Amino acid sequence: MANRFWLPGLEVRVFRARIGSTAAEICRPTMGHWHRLFFRHTVWAILVGALFFSRAAGADRVTAQDKEAATRRFVSVAQSAAAEVTGSDSAALQRAMDLLRPGDVLVIGPCTYRMDNSLFVPSGVTVRGTKGLTVLRKSADVESALIEDGDYGETRLIVAEPGKFRVGMGVAVADDLLRSDLDVSVTTVASIEGNTLHVSPMLLRDYNAERHHAWIRNSFPVLCAINAEKVLLEDLIVDGNKAENAFLDGCRGGAIYLYPSKWVTIRNCVARGYNGDGILFQITEAIQVLNSEASGNTSHGLHPGAGSLRPLVRDCTFAHNVRVGLFLCCRVRDGVFESKAIEENGERGISIGHKDTDNRFVENSVTRNGVAGVFFRQETFKNSGHRNISRANTVTDNGTAEKGYGFYIAPYVEGIELHANRIADTRPASARTQRYGIYRTAGANAVQLTGNQMSGHVADGYAAPGRP
Repeated sequence: MANRFWLPGLEVRVFRARIGSTAAEICRPTMGHWHRLFFRHTVWAILVGALFFSRAAGADRVTAQDKEAATRRFVSVAQSAAAEVTGSDSAALQRAMDLLRPGDVLVIGPCTYRMDNSLFVPSGVTVRGTKGLTVLRKSADVESALIEDGDYGETRLIVAEPGKFRVGMGVAVADDLLRSDLDVSVTTVASIEGNTLHVSPMLLRDYNAERHHAWIRNSFPVLCAINAEKVLLEDLIVDGNKAENAFLDGCRGGAIYLYPSKWVTIRNCVARGYNGDGILFQITEAIQVLNSEASGNTSHGLHPGAGSLRPLVRDCTFAHNVRVGLFLCCRVRDGVFESKAIEENGERGISIGHKDTDNRFVENSVTRNGVAGVFFRQETFKNSGHRNISRANTVTDNGTAEKGYGFYIAPYVEGIELHANRIADTRPASARTQRYGIYRTAGANAVQLTGNQMSGHVADGYAAPGRP
């Protein structure tokens, strides 16, 4: 026998049963009309609530983006037009730069700006010029001998010709022995008292005035991001004025210089005529160089190195540099290089060496470079540039009167893959200098080759140990 009563949405029947001499009531719920209605309403309420909170979260994100856009400031600098900062030198640019907060944009008007020191770019900002018209041009060199030694950690330098220098000027300190790579100290003149220059930061080496002729010169990288991240540099021309400046190599110098930095993008920029490297970055992560040019520099065009991870180089031109168009220095890893023109560089188009591993070179045009289009430098086996892949590149008309290679592969590199590349000398027979398409030296490991087109080589398309 069953009695029936209702709870909201539930139909409950109560059964009496006798178990031995004890009466027990067993409640069994069953699905009824109200229960089904209640269930449907509950599901709809959950769905509507989820949609509401999803839209609310989206609204919060949009609000955050709008807020960021609303708080972004555009600070301008110009030579004479209305701007937050007026001037035409590096001091004016740095004053404007120092006004920026993360998210802000520095707009540099069309003008040629005289650079007496580096322009230092902080994290989280955009530096934007007028394409083809905003030029940062290095000022002419001045130089003086040191009267006494400049020691490690010192910030006080006694010089022979203090009148050549001004407060705020960027300078390099070196001597005849310590004059390259990381042995050069680059710093700034903070104050001048008589023949004493006070500089900051401190010197990084001991420079000998008597035996090694220590000197100070206003050499420095022009456009710099140091210990910075999330920076965009765009529509700028950086001119190194090489005719009036001494050489400063890539460890301390460059027209555009990035040092320990990450997530920096260089877009639509030109680095030209620097007495050293055009664009250099070292100890970096996820640097992008897009639709830019590094040409006419006295060392390398683009120089990634010293532990640069996952660089992306796309649609760039590296041409007419004295040494190498694209120089991978050391520990450049997992990069992608897709340049439209690497041409007429004095020594090599692309050079790969110390621990430069797992990079991809795709659809580059590498032509009319000295000695070799693509050159793998000799290292020990453990330190070689292993597992680099070249695909669909055009490597043509490279070499000099003495020797010439499309690809030159030195000991002891391994894991090299060349796929679907066009490797050729296209000139008349009497003018050809790219003697070999692929030259694998004794001691170099096997190369994986598929679908490459080779033609016009004076000696051989592919030369390897055991072959003529």
